[in-house]
Amino acid sequence: MTGSTAVVVIDPLMGPSGADAMIELCERFGDYGMYAEHEPIEADIGPGLVQRHDSVMHFLRSGGMRGIEESPLTLAARTSYFREEYAYAADIRIEGIEPFLDHGGLRDAARQVHGRDVIEPVIAYANLMVPGQELAVHTDVPEFRGANRKLMPQWLLVVMHHSGLFDAWRLHIATGIAWFGDPVGGSLLYWTDPAGPATLHATRHDTALVLDTDSVFHGVDRVGGDHPDGMPPIRPGCRLHAEGHGKWVLQDPEGAMLATYDFEQLRFSVSWKAYCFAGEAEREAWRDHRDELDYDTIVDRLVDDLRDRGRDPDAVPRAELGALMIDEYVRFPAGPAAQLGRIPAV
Repeated sequence: MTGSTAVVVIDPLMGPSGADAMIELCERFGDYGMYAEHEPIEADIGPGLVQRHDSVMHFLRSGGMRGIEESPLTLAARTSYFREEYAYAADIRIEGIEPFLDHGGLRDAARQVHGRDVIEPVIAYANLMVPGQELAVHTDVPEFRGANRKLMPQWLLVVMHHSGLFDAWRLHIATGIAWFGDPVGGSLLYWTDPAGPATLHATRHDTALVLDTDSVFHGVDRVGGDHPDGMPPIRPGCRLHAEGHGKWVLQDPEGAMLATYDFEQLRFSVSWKAYCFAGEAEREAWRDHRDELDYDTIVDRLVDDLRDRGRDPDAVPRAELGALMIDEYVRFPAGPAAQLGRIPAV
């Protein structure tokens, strides 16, 4: 896997009125579903694998960011956060996101991260986490010409990038993570070198970090203030709903209330993603859908590489190839839980 390790801090990002507008937008959007329920795409080499099987299994094996032995249901609830898209390509899904999507400072930072001059913002989405939740260590879902999360399973795209076999087709994406509000906890942990130490970035209101999250492993430390009765039983179908005036309700799939929160208890971030092109010719190749990958080509190349590595993909049922590929190519940093509490915040 190749990618940029540059990290750019923007402080402040929007200014007081702009930051207030983002919080108002969050509440106005109003209703947030669970990330795990988005884009359920399967493939014949890994039927039944969840979209981020790689990070989920690592999270369960390691006991989460803090390495605490808990039941799988509790660990699952801790990482079952809430997400909705505010903009995707030309589809603006809520009025008021435009100043964020078109932010000049984010564009300039993206140029620094990838060293590419042509920047095309494409996505803005919100992540909301309730007290007690954390975000498993992972790299983000990359894109390639002809292969993206709308067409293929997310775990497969991650495997493609970590394998290094498809760099010629990769779309270089810069991600800006912006924070609005000041919850307890929820710091960002990231590795510019998976074999080296982590950096613990203490998130602050109206600031942003811009980096290549497709290549840089990162996670979120636990949001402070567990519910008095422990983690609510968050499961597929739960929703986080704004009641107005800074009040939020966690609902089960049947609409019953599981917990209530003030906005100040929630960790609210908005991620900005932009394609970064070396020039107009590269952008036009992407727009014109030239030299695109297809599913069969991707799988065949991965299988051939597994053979070259001395693995025996032919001995594995085709339905189990996905898990084999994840184990072979996705190498997580060692010991995030052991490092927490000993890393200076920046």
